[in-house]
Amino acid sequence: MSALQLHSSKILDIFSAETHSEMSLPILGSVSAGFPSPATDFIDLSIDLNRHLVKHPSATYYARVKGESMRDAGINDGDLLIVDKSLEPVDGKIAICYVDGEFTLKRIRIDSQGVWLVPANERFKPIRVSADNTLVIWGIVTFVVKSV
Repeated sequence: MSALQLHSSKILDIFSAETHSEMSLPILGSVSAGFPSPATDFIDLSIDLNRHLVKHPSATYYARVKGESMRDAGINDGDLLIVDKSLEPVDGKIAICYVDGEFTLKRIRIDSQGVWLVPANERFKPIRVSADNTLVIWGIVTFVVKSV
């Protein structure tokens, strides 16, 4: 998956998604987390990560996380996000948001008081979106790719 950097900020680096290439990788049917398994004798399946992780290629991009505002949702500094801008921003989804000229990664909350952008780290405060704010949802996070 090659990518062209589209934007860089203190919160996110945003990249285009190149999904035209195909790369099938071997996949094990299952891996035992307990006793060793002779599963390597049965590598006959493959997976193309582009096809598996990117449902809408023309509407998908990648973002690299900078910061810890979503750490309690399992999204950490340095993680790679796969983001689909064709998906509807609904309550409970994690989104890339552009608020008053700044990018942020937050969970969308919709209640009787309006729209909130909620962090997953108690050190950060939720952002209540009012008529005074300019909000653009740049896409919904569909997958988080981590390095271990």
